[in-house]
Amino acid sequence: MKRINQKRGSIKNRSNIQKKIIKLLLFLGLSVLLISFFFGDHGLYHLYTLKSERNRIQKEIDFLRNQRMVLEDEKTKLKTDYKYIEEMAREKYRMAKKGEKVFKVIEKKDD
Repeated sequence: MKRINQKRGSIKNRSNIQKKIIKLLLFLGLSVLLISFFFGDHGLYHLYTLKSERNRIQKEIDFLRNQRMVLEDEKTKLKTDYKYIEEMAREKYRMAKKGEKVFKVIEKKDD
């Protein structure tokens, strides 16, 4: 009787150990899957950083497109609009027509 009980006890021990090993392996497998899901090459963190970088680059592209449009508009004005050219020459380069005087206004600094 003792031997039968010992065999049953050892069989239960083995099955308990096998269950623990299976649970441990499942836990490790799930842990690896979760870590790779969040931090792997195609993980959520990587996708989030790529998306934020994409948004930053898209904003920069939009800004540069707007700047390009402004510069092309100014280029067109400089090629065709003589009043604009005259205005730029007077304001930016302090040029004057014959007989005109250019005054430079210096603002006082508050001390």
